[in-house]
Amino acid sequence: MARLNFLEETRFEKLPVTVYENESIACRKVALRISDIIKSKQRRLENAVLGLATGATPVGVYEELIRLHKEEGLSFKNVITFNLDEYYPMQPDSKQSYVKFMDENLFNHIDIKRDNIHIPDGTLDKEDITNYCLAYEQKISAVGGLDLQILGIGRTGHIGFNEPGSAPNSGTRLVTLDDLTRRDASRDFGGKENVPTKAITMGIGTIFKAREIILMAWNKKKAPIIKKAVEGEISANVPATFLQLAENVEFILDKEAASELTRFDTPWLVKDCAWDEPLIKKAVIWLSGKLNKAVLKLTEEDYNANGMAQLITDQGTAYDINIKVFNKLQHSITGWPGGKPNADDSQRPERAKPAQKRSLIFSPHPDDDVISMGGTFIRLVDQGHDVHVAYQTSGNTAVWDTDVLRYVEFTIDFNKSIGEDTSKLEKTYQKMWKFFEKKKPNDIDLKEIQDVKGFIRKTEAIAGARYAGLQDENIHFMALPFYETGKKVKKPVTKKDVELTKELLQEIKPHQVFTAGDFADPHGTHIVCFNIVLEALNQLRKTEEWTKDCWLWMYRGAWQEFNIHEIEMAVPLSPQEVEKKKHAIFQHQSQKDRPVFPGDDEREFWVRAEERNRETAEAYHKLGLADYEAMEAFVRWKFD
Repeated sequence: MARLNFLEETRFEKLPVTVYENESIACRKVALRISDIIKSKQRRLENAVLGLATGATPVGVYEELIRLHKEEGLSFKNVITFNLDEYYPMQPDSKQSYVKFMDENLFNHIDIKRDNIHIPDGTLDKEDITNYCLAYEQKISAVGGLDLQILGIGRTGHIGFNEPGSAPNSGTRLVTLDDLTRRDASRDFGGKENVPTKAITMGIGTIFKAREIILMAWNKKKAPIIKKAVEGEISANVPATFLQLAENVEFILDKEAASELTRFDTPWLVKDCAWDEPLIKKAVIWLSGKLNKAVLKLTEEDYNANGMAQLITDQGTAYDINIKVFNKLQHSITGWPGGKPNADDSQRPERAKPAQKRSLIFSPHPDDDVISMGGTFIRLVDQGHDVHVAYQTSGNTAVWDTDVLRYVEFTIDFNKSIGEDTSKLEKTYQKMWKFFEKKKPNDIDLKEIQDVKGFIRKTEAIAGARYAGLQDENIHFMALPFYETGKKVKKPVTKKDVELTKELLQEIKPHQVFTAGDFADPHGTHIVCFNIVLEALNQLRKTEEWTKDCWLWMYRGAWQEFNIHEIEMAVPLSPQEVEKKKHAIFQHQSQKDRPVFPGDDEREFWVRAEERNRETAEAYHKLGLADYEAMEAFVRWKFD
């Protein structure tokens, strides 16, 4: 019976999918399966032939394999590896090469024989590539074929570098990279213009020959393409859908990557549900959107015709359910993000007391505060709360080199105008100029350059916070140590990062903490900063009484927005407040027009924020609520 229920639950899925609680658990499971293959082959005195992938997805697997080697004696002497792909052209000692990636993340840490490592050669002359690719295939066949091929998936649906349009029987070859793939790689190369346009990749037909295929995906960003790959029709437009034809494939996902699969996103379509309040709210909002009808206009026929008959059976009439959900949506809207004084707060998202709260806004980068919650920031100040903002990192990697020269030139001219000696400054300027002339993508800036970039972003942050109404003594620059590497790869979080955060929290003792909850930022800084704040608060909650009255609110906006059913506080903005928020964002001049790290959204940050806030307001209006100009959205973190 349990098996039948599971088959019903997964009936939209066209290939086997295993979902784990988080990436860490999933990586350990995959590493264990690789270890079992290696050991099984060792017992038979045979080689284990592995197809390996690069990118962020398999890094956790490689870390666990290294641990198994160092701590549990797993040997790789009988392992032969073939990597999926390599950029072309690409020198093996380049920072972006997959040769360097594999050495740093796996091969340098295990006892594999170097002759057993095969990675496509990015240094070939173009006329030699065809024969090289045929030889690559022959080498795989000569050692008995791949026992296991591990894969990631790109947002175009590519596996390896088999982009949309690839044939299911394709072999190893030179390919042209999709523009989205190049945009996703742009941070590694210091800009899309530096990303190679081509790559050498194993073909889909080559991958299919593996005796076992595991495709892994982690985090919410991969959820849309995973849904297409698992539940969509087979199409060359999404190459990963060809894996539906394989008999030996398994998708291994974390909960976030699996979140848009039908059994998780709309479970009422595949099984009987335990209808709690959050699920009812989500289902009714989904039904409203599907039918393009306001919540209060939904009928029992609408419920019955769209897989939600059980909800009515369990919970009562459509009318009663509609009223409850509508009221919940209405009660999430407040013009008083710090709580409304002397008001009944039983149906409001924030407490009425104390009337004037201490509010602490954590901003991972120097502009996240005004981009993501600038309207709420301004309103909290205007309504008399003691508002503080803490910039967790300097953001000094996200400033154009030309801005550094311009600011230093200004400083030289200003000092000359007041009769100051500028000889040392001019020497530093010449040193910077010479460095920039020879600088390659992703080279680490000189310390002086890092400092200037940090100063630029600091002055912009001060200007933005002042525009929002803050006094300078309420503006805090934390410069958390994990960030200060001068490059995109950051240090691991240490106790120092948490201690600095605890010290600020202890100093302010806030009633409200706001922190970035949009973890889709391409640099990964937001989730690191969130986890630091969470760890600091969890530690303080064990000993300090004030923390019991401290609420933690998450904001989004720069990279994504909360789904409507998730929102617990929606702060409406008037046209005038939208304009004021925009001008607060404008204080960050180094990020205007064209930021250094725009991600895959070509819009300027102020445009993204403005349009997302309007879209949130429109979504509420379509559900049957008031028609506001814009809304900023928040979700409250629930402590254990």
